[in-house]
Amino acid sequence: MEVLQRTANRGSISDGGYEIGNSCKFEPDNSEAFNTTNQAAGNRKTWTFSAWVKRSELGSLQTIFGAGDVFIRFDTPDVIQTYAGGYVTTNRKFRDTSAWYHIVWLLDTTQSTASNRSRLYVNGVQETSFSGAAYPDQNADLDLGGQGASSNWIQVGRWYAGGRLFSGYMAEVHYVNGTVAEPTAFGEFDEDSGIWKPKKYTGGGYGTQGFYYKFDDSSSMGKDSSGEGHNANSVENITAADQSTDTPTNNFCTLNPLWTGNTSYVGVISEGATILRYSSGTKAFAKASMGVTNGKWYWEAMPHGTIGSQYLGIQTGVNFTSSTALSQDYTMALNTTGRYYSHSGSLSESGAGQFTNLTTSNVIGVALDLDSSTKAIKYYKDGSVILSLNLISNMQDETIFPFIQNYENRSFNLNFGGYTINTISSAATDENGYGTFEYAPPSGYYALCTKNLAEYG
Repeated sequence: MEVLQRTANRGSISDGGYEIGNSCKFEPDNSEAFNTTNQAAGNRKTWTFSAWVKRSELGSLQTIFGAGDVFIRFDTPDVIQTYAGGYVTTNRKFRDTSAWYHIVWLLDTTQSTASNRSRLYVNGVQETSFSGAAYPDQNADLDLGGQGASSNWIQVGRWYAGGRLFSGYMAEVHYVNGTVAEPTAFGEFDEDSGIWKPKKYTGGGYGTQGFYYKFDDSSSMGKDSSGEGHNANSVENITAADQSTDTPTNNFCTLNPLWTGNTSYVGVISEGATILRYSSGTKAFAKASMGVTNGKWYWEAMPHGTIGSQYLGIQTGVNFTSSTALSQDYTMALNTTGRYYSHSGSLSESGAGQFTNLTTSNVIGVALDLDSSTKAIKYYKDGSVILSLNLISNMQDETIFPFIQNYENRSFNLNFGGYTINTISSAATDENGYGTFEYAPPSGYYALCTKNLAEYG
């Protein structure tokens, strides 16, 4: 698997250096966002916004940061668009939902050159190709931070008037008021790989309105770690459950919204790309963002909705071409009613009664062994093995992806270790200390994340 590339950081593979421990998951369906209000007057001409973001849904307006007539967002064609006296819209699209992007937006209206008044950087590289670019007037006082015509305060993850919410993860959110802090204050290129990676912010103070959301305190997700004390005044629907260990320095597997079947049966991926739903009376299916050819890997799931047509398993990397994922490509999948399916040129079904039916309270563990001479998959029910099989012959030498298929709202809530909607009581990790699971992975099995992939993948 390609873990990293220069323009789409998929998670640091190096040990040491600056490590980011936590991120925050944002879900539009839950109206999750941060608001800052009632702060002192700030500098309206000069400031910097910096954040690492990982997307989980595509094709919609998603605001990252802003207030009133100043904002930065993903526009519907999955481009980045800024607005500060006019729109600046990239030609480049940002559709890699397995990637962490570092976004830095610099505003300085005192500059005599118009294009220097608003600059955008992604992973340390300045964006210069735009479908349209209108810059603020020189010395313009921007409508931001409760000042200006709209008097709207800064919001993270939502448009000031509501809606247009961000979907995905954010980490290391900095707003530096009164200072132009270049991208090199927040990141650097790795000497060996050339990959842009995070570093501890080395700039000056944050100004009268600035803040740093580190998301390291689950009891206070809107805490300002800058030392200025500018905590979010309103943490809208964000709770401790939204804290995640999926970060730019250890990127975890999620579902891939670009790999969800043909256009007639595309399910809705949400909650940090860990659940799949489809409202009408047909099937939806998805594969995960990380595929593997070797190593031993573990993830968990809990059935959701009426028990019956949920399938949990693995699939190879060929694109979906029809409406029924189980009967195409090479697939091995468990059904919640106690049946087992595989496809290796034709669809076959196991006899019932190999194990008892699953319920929505059961935690299903999947242990994938690609290191043994005969590659195998095991299913666990609440920590005990219920099914163990060798991979079908046509899967033995292929890249393997986690896979789910559902019918209507019958599905699985997945947990790859970085984030899950499931309630975790034991907080078990793998032997490297990565992932948060209900049950400890079997000895020698690891969470699907970039640090483990670098060592075992």
